[in-house]
Order: sequence, then structure tokens, then C-alpha cells
Amino acid sequence: MMNTPLTIPPMLERAERYFPAKQVVSRTQEKTHRLTYKEIGKRTRALASVLVELGLKRGERVGTVAWNHHRHLEAYFAAPGIGAVLHMINMRLSPDHLVYVINHAEDRILLIDEDLLPLIEAVQDQLTTVHTFILLSDKEQLPKSTLAPLYSYESLLEKGNSAFPFLDDIDENEPAAMCYTSATTGKPKGVLYSHRGITLHSLVQGMVDTTAISERDVCMPVVPMFHVNAWGLPFSATFYGATQVLPGPQFTPQLLAELIEQEKVTFTGGVPTIWLGLLQVIKKGNYDLSSLRGVVCGGSAAPKSMIEAFEKELNIPFFHAYGMTETSPIVSFSSLKSHQLSWAEEDRYNVRAKQGMAVPLIEIKGVNENGEIAWDGNEMGELLIRGPWIADQYHEDERSKEAFRNGWLHTGDVVTIDEEGSIKIVDRTKDLIKSGGEWISSVDLENAIMGHKAVLEAAVVAVPHEKWQERPVACVVLKEGEQATKEDINAYLATQFSKWWLPDDVIFMEQLPRTSVGKFLKRALRDQVVKAT
Repeated sequence: MMNTPLTIPPMLERAERYFPAKQVVSRTQEKTHRLTYKEIGKRTRALASVLVELGLKRGERVGTVAWNHHRHLEAYFAAPGIGAVLHMINMRLSPDHLVYVINHAEDRILLIDEDLLPLIEAVQDQLTTVHTFILLSDKEQLPKSTLAPLYSYESLLEKGNSAFPFLDDIDENEPAAMCYTSATTGKPKGVLYSHRGITLHSLVQGMVDTTAISERDVCMPVVPMFHVNAWGLPFSATFYGATQVLPGPQFTPQLLAELIEQEKVTFTGGVPTIWLGLLQVIKKGNYDLSSLRGVVCGGSAAPKSMIEAFEKELNIPFFHAYGMTETSPIVSFSSLKSHQLSWAEEDRYNVRAKQGMAVPLIEIKGVNENGEIAWDGNEMGELLIRGPWIADQYHEDERSKEAFRNGWLHTGDVVTIDEEGSIKIVDRTKDLIKSGGEWISSVDLENAIMGHKAVLEAAVVAVPHEKWQERPVACVVLKEGEQATKEDINAYLATQFSKWWLPDDVIFMEQLPRTSVGKFLKRALRDQVVKAT
């Protein structure tokens, strides 16, 4: 067989050649752009030539501080196309962490959205490796800025070579992109993604039993492009020639509903908080979302009640997936096997609420102090993963020794695996609640509480207890206009759990603290609750 390398440039070249008229619909600060893949290809090549002219060398990093739009998409392919590495920077990091990831990655050039300039201006004196700043904007004039040298992206592209050839000697194992973890504790950890890993991940995203991205789709990645490559959707959508809808900066649930209706979006992906917000908007407005063939949810466990709401009330298929920054990210995808289609409705939704089976090419197992766990849906253990798009170390970080051992990624997620091979995330190892020698899953309690008709969001944390070691406390945000008490919540839970699982207290809040990628920030919440008790 021919030994042809699996690299990123052919992915864009395929879109240019076979789908030149298909569109990328991109919302920016100023307007909505409609560009064809032919135009995207020319602009990407021009950007690649510009990066070379600015002195970027093979293997060096280009950082992006940007929303989901066409210019960010162009950078996704331009940097790897010249053998450089695209570093997608989480603009929601604290200033200290922002400085850390830019310096640790050794970014040489930064591409920055205009509304995000202040983030970089505030820390520019602490950046040790960046030599050039490029402004991503529709405006012709550069704004006043302390960043120097600062160039206009569009002006540079006008001078660039739209026929610039991508490198054809890239080793498929060379790094193409990198992201950092959101760091709920300690400093963020960097993960490098290879050309080979991204290509294989994109291929699997086109399979029927995963996201099934195809040319017929209109794909809208709501998950930020800095969050694990927007779950790989920009790569796979381009590869397969799907129309892309990029929602841009500061979107709202109402805007997402309007984009789905106007652009006839067929597939979209985001974290549970996005879909909780969209559900509220849909119930209040009159939107036609019939074009959607699927919503994929990841980042944290989706409540079964939310899955049922999308499918029963809105007739929108809702899919659970699991992954991490370290896994590119898709590890598993929850869809029913053929024989499960005839199961009772409740049993089907119980399957759908799990994180699903490992996708092709990925291996999993659960391990606890007794060894490998049984696939019986009951025994709990830490999830271990290996496969061709799973990282084997962190970028220049001594914490690699703890996470990567004996050829497996140790995820820190506690799971059960059922007889069908379906993973259920029970908790993070640090979030499990140990009460009287028995384990309580905060995730199970949270998902159950969010099934209460008055509850919008819920997070459960452990607080120290003299007798029982730890006890659960629930933090709850109610829906607008709804009321509930601690007794109401626990009475609701009592039909689903043993009495000793029920939270010792239910604290009602206006909002819950979140991480930079939209997950509940358990550490901050735990500190807040402990101080209050």
C-alpha cells in the first residue's frame, strides 16, 4: 500500500476542489459574511504566505485570541499548512493563566479580535516570545493600541499570495495545533495535536454512528474554537464539504435560535449550559428548528430531563458525547444499537443519558484498587483511554508522569461501563462524595435535581462532616418565576435515591460559578458553601 501521510492541507484542498461553491457563513462584530470554500481557500493561502513573510518558522506557534468566525477558520488551516502550530487561546482565562499559556507555548504571532485587544494589551509587558500582533477586524483603520507592531489582517491578506502552495513534505506526526486545559486547579496543561490525529479524528466524525458530518450538513459549532478545536467540527466540516455557520462574538441563545432557523442548521454542538439556555428561549418564542437532525452535547454530563425535553417536546435528536482536551476530543458517542431501538422508552433514555460507546480506533477500560472493573454497569473505576488521537504527554509539563502511564491516559473521571460497553461518568475523582465509607455521585444527583420542573441548574458539592466524613450539599438556580424549597427538592429526589444520598442542605443561588469553558466551577462553589456552613 502507498504510504501517504495523513496531514491537514489535503483537507482544505478537498473542499477547494470538490465543494468550491459551498459556503461558510460567518458572523463578526460588524456584519455577517458569506464566503465560499474557493474564497476561503484563497484567503487561507494568502494568510499562510503572510505568516511566512512575517518570519514564522516551521514548528513555531501562532496564537489566536478569537471568536468562532471565518478568519479563525482560515488560521486553522494556514498555520498547519506551513508546518507551524496553531495555538487556540482561551480568552476567558485569568490574566495570570493567559500570560502563562502564551509564554509556555512560546507563541510568536498573535491573531486577536478587536474586542479582545484589551486582554492582550493588559499583559503585553509580560509576554516574552511574541514579536507580532495581527488585528482581526472588518474595519479598515487600525484602532489606537499599545501593541506593536500591530497589523490589519485584511490589509495583510490583500498583499498575500492567494495561490501560495502548502508544504507537501509534512510528517503526519508533526504537531499541527495545540490547546491548554481550562485548569480548575493549578496551571493550564498544554496538549499538542498531530496532523495524523486530527485527520483520523475528522474521518471518524463522518461515521454514521458518531456525528455523521457530511456534505449535506449545515454545521454550526457553538463550542468555542479555542475549546479542543471546537471539538474538531471546523476540520471535519471542511473536509466533508459541509456548509458552516460560525456564530461569532457574544452570541445569545436567541441569536442561536435565529441562526438555526435562518440558515437551516442541521447539526450543532455545545456544552449543556448552552442547550439549557436555548431550551428556555425556544419555549418562549416561535422558532422553526425543524432543520436540525442532531444536537451533540459534551463538556459535562447532560441531564436526562434535558435530552427528553429536546426529543419529546421539540422533536430534535440529542446526542451525548465524551472527551477531553487530551483526547482531541471525541472518545465516545451515545447512540442506540439496533436491538436497543425496541426497548421501553425509559430504558432507551437511560442509555442515551450515558456517554456512550468508545468510537472506532479508541480503546477504554476502567480501573480501581482491585484492578480492571467489570463491564456490569455497577463497579466503578477511573477511565483509562488510548488511541491515535489521544495525547501521550503534556507539553513540557512534569504532570505528564501522573496522567500518562503504561501507554494509557488516566483521565481522573470515575465511570461505570455496562454490558453494552456504554460509559457512564459517575464523577471526577476529586468530586466524588465519600459518606460513611460509601460513594455518592454528585453528577447523578445534579442530573436528577435538574429534572425538577422548577430547577434551571444544579451543582452538588461535598462538605466535611464530623461523623460521615463528607455529605452532599446542592446548589440550585430556579427557573424564572418558579419556587421550590429544600423539602421540595429532597422529596423529589427521595423517589430516585436512598435516603443517605439526599443532600443535607439545598442552597438557592442567582447563578453558579463556571469555568472558562462553561462547566460548573466546583472548587469555587465548594469553598463558598463550606464558608457558609
